[in-house]
Amino acid sequence: MASPKKYFHDRTVLLLLSVNAFLTFAVAVLMAVRLSASHGDAYIVQYRASLGINAFKTGGIGDLLSFIAFAVLIFVIHWVLSMRTFTINRHLSTAILSLGALLLVLTIIISNALLILH
Repeated sequence: MASPKKYFHDRTVLLLLSVNAFLTFAVAVLMAVRLSASHGDAYIVQYRASLGINAFKTGGIGDLLSFIAFAVLIFVIHWVLSMRTFTINRHLSTAILSLGALLLVLTIIISNALLILH
């Protein structure tokens, strides 16, 4: 088994942690810039295709700021899970970090799509 101190010496893990940190920072900056550029109090925060004409649900700025909290939460949870599973299996640890990066990319795409509809 690998020791926990070797976690930060693994180049693949460090690369994926750096990518996840950059994507988390990108979510925070993009959301802050887009929210400061648009003036208004009603934002589209949900789209439900099954509702027909009432498919768009509006909300406040707090609903969109939750995307930043979600990105930080995803980064921290995937980091902790990756650290705990590194001693068991290195490949599982890198898979967890990779899935975290995918989830952060999807967060950027969805938050951008919702802010474009404003």
